[in-house]
Amino acid sequence: MKQDYTIELFADNNFSVLNRIVNILNRRRVRIRKLMGFEDENDFRRGGVILLVHTTADLTEKCKLQLEKLIEVDEVNVHEGSSRYLEISERIVDVD
Repeated sequence: MKQDYTIELFADNNFSVLNRIVNILNRRRVRIRKLMGFEDENDFRRGGVILLVHTTADLTEKCKLQLEKLIEVDEVNVHEGSSRYLEISERIVDVD
């Protein structure tokens, strides 16, 4: 049964990394509902991506394993539901 999952990913801030991440999800027909990329505050060479996807648990796990194989990717965390996405996105976006 399909449901929402939050994928939290930390990687090098290089060209085409985001493109490779999206391609992995597109090849498996995973629907991306929301995507937010960010740069590390302390190191401009590091960054991350938060994705809200709508898919099955099995497909989410397969995507996680493929994302971890990318050379630039350091860590991939998967959380069930959209509450984690909202929590992380509020922390990243500076509302002044």
